[in-house]
Formats: sequence, structure tokens, C-alpha cells
Amino acid sequence: MKNNVYQKIASEKKGIAILIDPEKFSSVQRLTSLINKVNAARPNFIFVGGSTVTRKDFNQCLSVMKSLTKIPIVIFPGAAHQVSQEADAILFLSLLSGRNPDYLIGHHIQAVDELEKMDIEIIPTAYLLIEGGRKSAVEYVSQTNPIPSNQPNIVRKTALAGKYQGKKIIYLDAGSGAADAIPIEIIKSVNNLDLPLIIGGGIRTIANIKQAHDAGANLVVIGNKIEDDMDFLLDIANYSKVNLTGNEASV
Repeated sequence: MKNNVYQKIASEKKGIAILIDPEKFSSVQRLTSLINKVNAARPNFIFVGGSTVTRKDFNQCLSVMKSLTKIPIVIFPGAAHQVSQEADAILFLSLLSGRNPDYLIGHHIQAVDELEKMDIEIIPTAYLLIEGGRKSAVEYVSQTNPIPSNQPNIVRKTALAGKYQGKKIIYLDAGSGAADAIPIEIIKSVNNLDLPLIIGGGIRTIANIKQAHDAGANLVVIGNKIEDDMDFLLDIANYSKVNLTGNEASV
């Protein structure tokens, strides 16, 4: 078994993951440039996956990434074919906010034959899509509705049900390209369930990251912002450095 990614996520207090969608970095040159900058920023994890990425682009992306970085690579799968021996772990996501059986268990069954043969850490994850101000790719592809962002009680009940099912991580996501980050009230509603908490979607500023951390997120995921502005990785590096020294981040 490879590195214990679950324990690393659980132990994080102000962790950061960079999400890379292989479909948007199909150029090896562009992907290489990104990974070099990610290495300099030194996030805790690199997540990789997307709602519509092909197996070819996915495998190529993982292969290039593995050759360029020592940062733990975690698959954030959008479909059954997004599995790879090149990764350190996979978040085995169940889309509990929706009622589409394909995303509750269907894709999982399709993936198990490959996963069973791989030396990769498999982390059962309660995945909740939260309304983010515009229709996300996840919402469209999965044909499910997000939980309204003004319903923290529904979010908490859904996350708690996931815990009782045996999920090891709670992942709240506003979706790729969300207009709004997940409200602090939503994050606080699940930060006392004794499970590691990952927050993603709509994160565009260091203030967004700090607010999510302060509300209880173990790990904050940044994706679209990096696609639009790779130099934001410099701000992330500074934020992480300040946190390591034990000082307050300037936002």
C-alpha cells in the first residue's frame, strides 16, 4: 500500500490541494509548466479528475504528473474510467446530495475490477454538491440537484448519513466554476462530525481559503482559479509559508 493519504488529510489543519482537470491540460507543455509552478507552491496534495475527461487524457495527465512531482496525487474521479496506478489514492466518491444511482454506486461497481488490481489507497468519501450560484458541470453530467446554500441543516443530515454509512471523509463542493464559495455556515454545520472535511468550488482569493480553514476545513481545493491565473500559486505559497510559521495570514 502506498502513502497513507487519509491520515495525512485527517491531520491537516490548514491544508491545500490543487485540482487539475486533465481535459484542460491536454497539452504536455502547458501541464509541465503548471506542475513546475505547483511544485514551487508546495501544496499538500494534487487532485486530478474532471466531469467529462477521456481515459486517454486522464492517463496521459497522470503519467506526466508522476514524472514531475513528489506531491501526493489523489484521484478526484468524475467517472468509472478515471482510475490509475500512478496515483497515491482515490477518493471513492458517493454523490449523496443527489439521487442518481450511477453516482451513488453505479460507477463504483464499474471501477472495482481495475481498482482491485492496483496498489492504491481507496478512501470512501461522502460527496455533497452545494449550490454555487451557477449550474456546474457536476450538476449537469450527474443530472442531480445541489443542496441549496441556505440549508445547513440538510447538509449536516446528509453528511451525518454518510458518516453512518461508513464514509471516512466529507467533501463539500460548489462545483467547477462556481460563482460563489460555500457559505461559512454550511462548513460550520458539518465541522463537528469527527470526519476530515474537504471544501472546494468557488475559491478565488486567499480570504476565501482562510475563511474555509477557520470554519473547520482540513483541506481547501483550488481549481478554476489556477486555470485562469497560474500566478495565484505564488499567493498560495505565501499563505502556506505564513501558516507554517504560526503567524496570522495577511488577507
